[in-house]
Amino acid sequence: MSSLITEDEIRHEADLVWLETIDGLDYVRQSLDRLPTRKGKPAYHRDGRMVGYALLGPTAKPSRASGTFRRRVFWLLPHDRDSQPEGLYAKSAPAEAVDPRTLQPRVKGYKTERSEGGPPSMAV
Repeated sequence: MSSLITEDEIRHEADLVWLETIDGLDYVRQSLDRLPTRKGKPAYHRDGRMVGYALLGPTAKPSRASGTFRRRVFWLLPHDRDSQPEGLYAKSAPAEAVDPRTLQPRVKGYKTERSEGGPPSMAV
């Protein structure tokens, strides 16, 4: 869940890569995934689609136990608001969701009125 991601866990991020325009998305889900590399598009094994991912800088160290790197992945499920505006999340958002306009490298992002199903924010 995004609320469980700490700034310390994402301190090695160098950039965020968006695979689609985020302007029309009220929220994206984010998670920390264990991935084999610091950079490059990760494999995606969830329902729905990957919307973006983080790239890590050269100071990021792999896990001693697994040799993997923890990187953020941004994604949406088929029943999320962008696909089903009147569905389950019409007036709320999943626990791991944040407004994509609040995301930056090394910044975990947060929910906004827009991401929670309210009117679009004037400036974020």
